[in-house]
Amino acid sequence: MDTLASYTSHFWSGAELGANSIIFLNLFGALLLGFVVGYERAYHGRAAGMRTYGLVCMASAALVVLAGYPDYWFGGRAIAPVSLDPSRTIQGIVTGIGFLGAGVIMKDGFSISGLTTAASLWASSAIGILVGVGFYAAAILLAFLSAACMIWVSRLEMWLPARQAVSVTMQFRPGFVPSESVVQRLAVERGYEVAASTMVITFKEDCVEWRFVAVALNRKQATAISELANELQKFEGVGSFQLAHARN
Repeated sequence: MDTLASYTSHFWSGAELGANSIIFLNLFGALLLGFVVGYERAYHGRAAGMRTYGLVCMASAALVVLAGYPDYWFGGRAIAPVSLDPSRTIQGIVTGIGFLGAGVIMKDGFSISGLTTAASLWASSAIGILVGVGFYAAAILLAFLSAACMIWVSRLEMWLPARQAVSVTMQFRPGFVPSESVVQRLAVERGYEVAASTMVITFKEDCVEWRFVAVALNRKQATAISELANELQKFEGVGSFQLAHARN
């Protein structure tokens, strides 16, 4: 019992508890900063919300901050001196977050979603790394800049001139032969142009199917997607169709 008590006492020494207190404050601060960045994603109903961002930020801080206290590992009773290279720890974190970010990127036809979530998860890990190495002011600034970027830059994008894109899928009735020049002309009349190199033509079940992206010539003058749907219902030869905003 005396040997066990003597061994465990090293984990509860004043120096050990002091190091744990500093690490705890780092982890708690990183968790809160992760919440700041993740709130915007949670507000917009994304799969990765405050919990995901908080965990990523806190775990990143934990992996880095522990590298700063090697003398206190194993209660300060390491058999040999611990030699660490924190940059290798940071490299491992960035690589791991890359796999997590890849998991939230989804591709559906011409639309790609999840890029902002993946980028902000990567930024959240960088915030945790800054907290772990002690750059607290820089970590706070990065957290609020990341949150501001996701909240307000989208509004700035809406204000600046832009050309919205619509993903179009049209399946024609059996025996109907569509004309690309006619489709392009009809698109221009409604304020769009068929984006170059996006046309995909398939043939299945005796029907020709066209898939392409139509880019608005002017966002304010382009026909709304709901009106395009109403007009496509009346087009000769069109058996079925699908319209969706092409996001990337």
